[in-house]
Amino acid sequence: MSGTNGESERARAEPRRRSQFRLFRTLTTRWSDNDIYGHMNNVVHYALFDSAVNGWLIETGLLDLHGGEEIGLVVETGCRYHGELAFPDPVTAGIGISRLGRSSVRYEIALFRGEDDVAAAEGFFVHVNVDRRTRRPVAIGPARRAKFEEIIL
Repeated sequence: MSGTNGESERARAEPRRRSQFRLFRTLTTRWSDNDIYGHMNNVVHYALFDSAVNGWLIETGLLDLHGGEEIGLVVETGCRYHGELAFPDPVTAGIGISRLGRSSVRYEIALFRGEDDVAAAEGFFVHVNVDRRTRRPVAIGPARRAKFEEIIL
């Protein structure tokens, strides 16, 4: 740590821009997303990240909610806030993959307010691909891997 306010020596990364993503999903904010301070509560960002990624997984056939033999379990998450979001803001999520391992995927998600070019918030989460029944990690197969590779940042 350095300085008197406890800031890390690592510089804060600049917010991502829309041009850094190839995949986008439109999300809707709700009245109940706002907190007492008049902006979207921080926990809602995580719900939007989850909805954006899982919506894409379902649409592409990479996730079968009820019959698939493999599922992704979240093992790590994080978020950086750059600006405020609030109901009734429309939100666009940019989705990409920064790491594709043998049985894991690290998703990077940026939330953009309306048509803004700079992210209001950025997050990540890591899915481990597991057998639905045993919950043990399984390798990501070639067809799934190819689909994931399409959105690597």
